[in-house]
Amino acid sequence: GHVELLEGKKADAKNRFETAISLSKGKNVGVLNAVGFANANPDSKNGDAAYAIEKLKQATQIKGMKDPEVWTNLGDAYRKFADGSNAVQAYNSALAINPNYARAIYRIGNVYQTQGFAQEDLFMKYYNDAMAKDPAYAPVYANLFSYYYDNNVTRSAEFLDKWLKNSDDDPKACSYRASMKYAQGLFNDAIKKADECIAEGGQTPYPNLFGIKALAYNRIGDSANAKASYDEYFKRQNPDKIMAGDYAGYATILLKFPGKEAEAAALVDKAIAMDTDENNRVSYIKSMARAYEEQKDYNEAAKWYSKVMNVKKNVSNVDLFNAGYNYYLANQLDSSNVYFTKYTEKYPEDIMGYYMLGNANAVIDSTGEKGLAVPYYTKVVEIGEKDTTKPNVKTRLLNAYRFFIGYHYNNQKNREAALVYVDKALALEPTDEQLLANKDFITKNDPKAPPKRG
Repeated sequence: GHVELLEGKKADAKNRFETAISLSKGKNVGVLNAVGFANANPDSKNGDAAYAIEKLKQATQIKGMKDPEVWTNLGDAYRKFADGSNAVQAYNSALAINPNYARAIYRIGNVYQTQGFAQEDLFMKYYNDAMAKDPAYAPVYANLFSYYYDNNVTRSAEFLDKWLKNSDDDPKACSYRASMKYAQGLFNDAIKKADECIAEGGQTPYPNLFGIKALAYNRIGDSANAKASYDEYFKRQNPDKIMAGDYAGYATILLKFPGKEAEAAALVDKAIAMDTDENNRVSYIKSMARAYEEQKDYNEAAKWYSKVMNVKKNVSNVDLFNAGYNYYLANQLDSSNVYFTKYTEKYPEDIMGYYMLGNANAVIDSTGEKGLAVPYYTKVVEIGEKDTTKPNVKTRLLNAYRFFIGYHYNNQKNREAALVYVDKALALEPTDEQLLANKDFITKNDPKAPPKRG
C-alpha cells in the first residue's frame, strides 16, 4: 500500500491498507502502525492525515500498546492535519513511554519551528535535547544543516558533516558537499566538487549538481558556462522537482544574452505563478530588475520594480523609490512622478519623495518659469531644516537651496530672497566657492535693474 501511495495511487493504496487491517481483525498494532506511518508523513504531499489519525488512535487503544513509535506517528499525522496542539500531546505520550526517544523530541521541535523565528529558543531546546539523547539521530542534523545554510555557513557545514557521518550512504551526499562549497563562497571549489560528483554518478548523475554549477559559474561571472549548466539541469531534472527559484535564476542568466529577454520574462512570470510565498515572488521580480540595472537599462528595471506593487501587500518606501528612481534615470519623468507622489502620500514626513519630485519637475520645467518644482523643494526645506543631522539631509537641502537661489534671482527677480537661500546654503557649506561667488554676484547685481548697454 505504501508503494501505491508514493506513486499517487490513493484508491489502490487504501484498498491494500483496508485488506491488511481486515486480515488482522484491526487488532494488530504493527499493521495499524504501518498504515498510519504510510499516511502520516507531514513532509509528503501524499497520504490521508485523517485516515492515519483514525488508524493510529485505534492502535494506541489496543491493550498493552507500549510503542513510542506509534504515538510519534500519530503526532506526525496530527502535524499533517495542521493540528499542532494534538501533535505535541501525542509526542509527549511517546516520551512518557520512553523519555529518550529522540524522534519524538525532535518532532516537538519541528512543531515550534513552523511557528517561525520567534520560537527559535524553544525549538532549539528540543533539537539540542534530541542530539543529547541520541547523538546518532541523523534527521536533526539534516534539519539544522538546512536551517543554517543561508545565515551561518560555518554551523551549517558542521551539521552537514554530522548528518552524513550518521546516515547510510546517501547518493546525494556528494551533492550536499558541493552545495556547501557554494554556500561558503568557494565557487571554483563548488564547480570542481560538482564535476567530481557528476563523474561518480556515471550515466545518471544527480541533476541538482548541474544547478549548483550554474549558480557558481554565475557568481564568478562566467555567463556562458552558467547558461550551459542551467540548460543541462533543466534537461535532466524531473519537471516536478524544478522549483520556482530555478526558473527565476535561469532568467537572470538569459538576460545576459541579447535576444533572450522575452524568454527570461516568461520564466520569471512562471516562477511567480508557481510560488505562493510573497517574499520569494518579490525576490524573483527584483532579481530581474537588478539585472537590468546592471545593464543600465533603467526603463526595463523600473518596469520590473513596478511589478513589486502587484504582488506585495505592504509596499515599502524602498519599493516605491526603486520604481520611481529607475524611471527618473530613464528620463521617464511622468512615470517617476507617479511613484514619488505615492511615496509622499504614504510617507509624508520623509524628505525623499518630495526631493525626487523636486528634481524631476526641475527638469520638466527647466527654466523655472512655471515654478513646478517649487512646492516640492519647499517641503524638502521644511522637513530638512527640522533636523540637519539626519543622513543625506544636508545634500538634499543644499540642492533645494541652490534651486531657490536661481529661482528667486532669475524668475522672481527677488535679490533679497535669493540671498536668504545663499546664506542658508553657506551655513551648511561655508567654504563652497560657487556659493561664495554667487553671493558676491547677487549682492552686486540687482536682477530688476535694466541690462547694461554695451
